[in-house]
Amino acid sequence: MTATVPTRALGATGPRVSALGLGCMGMSALYGTADRDESVATVHAALDAGVTLLDTGDFYAMGHNEMLIGEALRSAPAAARDRALTSVKFGALRDPDGGWNGNDGRPEAVKNFAAYSLQRLGVDHIDVYRLARLDPNVPIEETVGAVAELVEKGHVRHIGLSEVGAQTLRRAAATAPISDLQIEYSLISRGPEAEILPTARELGIGITAYGVLSRGLISGHFTRDRELAAGDFRSMSPRFQGDNLQHNLSLVDRLRKIAEHKGASVAQIAIAWVLEAGSRHGAALVPLIGARTRERLTEALGALDVTLDDTDLAAIEEAVPADAAAGERYPQSQMAHLDSER
Repeated sequence: MTATVPTRALGATGPRVSALGLGCMGMSALYGTADRDESVATVHAALDAGVTLLDTGDFYAMGHNEMLIGEALRSAPAAARDRALTSVKFGALRDPDGGWNGNDGRPEAVKNFAAYSLQRLGVDHIDVYRLARLDPNVPIEETVGAVAELVEKGHVRHIGLSEVGAQTLRRAAATAPISDLQIEYSLISRGPEAEILPTARELGIGITAYGVLSRGLISGHFTRDRELAAGDFRSMSPRFQGDNLQHNLSLVDRLRKIAEHKGASVAQIAIAWVLEAGSRHGAALVPLIGARTRERLTEALGALDVTLDDTDLAAIEEAVPADAAAGERYPQSQMAHLDSER
């Protein structure tokens, strides 16, 4: 495992964070059963390696993920705990059956969500706080303004956003300093390149990229005959269905040849490509790696040692062109909630 992960500034106003962040959602929800002890050990291993950014959402398994991170922070060595930075999404409404009931960005709701997150995480402040999806019934200025009040009171350090488009990004940035935009970005999810990444660069807003392995689809570990557990998000994801899956895994087969030539894994090539993309687009970009085990964490951190030159990048582009993926990244009902796709 890499001893020390390099750092970078998360936008012009954001904190300095590790060049890779740890996305913790899968330790609690949407990808089948996870091992709690292994999850805590993975968080500890990430902190020990120099990963400082821990990303979660208050709606991941209805608070379970925040409590898991809180447990991991309490049991981590003091030095590692002091380095940890929390990135929290809020606003998604759930029910006891696990259903989704829209998004709430009202100022009074923002403060309510934050109060519960602080308690579950066991921290006195949240480092980056962000609305998970735009609430169509509440102007973004009101939601961001409420988070800005939390910043003034010391409950939050920085304001982030998630899955918003360029116009919303501009309106938010005119209201208060925005540290970063969290958005899905990978070899097969390149929509942000057209307008969102240039706008973020212009405004000095960083990018935290999630789904860099497209939920395991381009990790090199997903197989055509894999059976998914009940409740696994991928069982409903268009990219994992029928002919779409066959097509998308054929792209992985092409990528595997490049990885073998570089002496790296498919996952490491895909992560290294996102890291390199930040430099190409002039954006302060931090990939979030959704490792649920120490083994996968070690593999992902190995991407920091992979160098892609122009020849490598051209080969990757030929193997996986920008519009190569089959299927949308979410079911249509969820795509409708993405301001970034409008």
